[in-house]
Amino acid sequence: MPVIEINGGNVVYDLIGDAGAPLIVLTPGGRFSKEIPGLRPLAEALAAGGLRVLLWDRPNTGESDVQFYGQTESHMRAETLRGLLTALDAAPCVIAGGSGGARDSMLTVMLYPELATKLVVWNIVGGVIGTFSLGAYYALPSIRAVRTEGMAGVLGLPEWTALADANPKNRDRILSQDPAEFERTMTRWLNAFVSKPGQTIPGVDDDLFHNIQVPTLIIRGGAGDIDHPKRTSLEVSCLIDGAKLIDPPWPEDAWEQAAKDRAAGKTDHYNMFDTWVQAAPAILGFVR
Repeated sequence: MPVIEINGGNVVYDLIGDAGAPLIVLTPGGRFSKEIPGLRPLAEALAAGGLRVLLWDRPNTGESDVQFYGQTESHMRAETLRGLLTALDAAPCVIAGGSGGARDSMLTVMLYPELATKLVVWNIVGGVIGTFSLGAYYALPSIRAVRTEGMAGVLGLPEWTALADANPKNRDRILSQDPAEFERTMTRWLNAFVSKPGQTIPGVDDDLFHNIQVPTLIIRGGAGDIDHPKRTSLEVSCLIDGAKLIDPPWPEDAWEQAAKDRAAGKTDHYNMFDTWVQAAPAILGFVR
């Protein structure tokens, strides 16, 4: 895969579709890579529909280098995406993402509005349960590990071990971090997931939504989805002037059923992002 160095770290990316076609960036959620099952089928469907698709491993995902800076992890990723699009001479373009990738995408357009022609987001994280769950999963274990075992303890956590296995350079990048500074960064990132008045999405003040001036498509969360609440999608649609809100093209309980299947070890049956390809017709129609 091609690689570009941005802000002192290598970023791995892939381009799918005709070189002359309009570009769309696809960003998945969590600390999942561009190879998370379900993302590439959506990319291929969009490419078949006439778009050029950029997939990328954000810092702290996949084969890219780990990095630890910024107000939040999403702020760091937004800055990285700006660097990637600039290096590829690919802006402005359509910016799209789901789950944590929706937050990364929205923040990118808020901070760097010149990068976007349109914005497409789905499975927007929000609510007390959704935000607390992310903080508990992505920040607290690292804070506890660095306080008790130093950076070697952090490297021993499964998520960081997996990144070192995918990119051997990450082992030294993790071990070379100053433990005190790493703890401060993780604590700052954790604070973004503490629910606050005036922050519909974690770590982002509502007034920043005013910066999103491009046409926006929001695929709302499922009616019973506690990680990506329907309410959050509705609130975001009110904060973005002229945003178009549509019902999900997948079943209302798709996320809950996927979670149950994963808990039962049926990951080959129903991955968390397998339904995303069903959004291709709506995305293509909106982009056109």
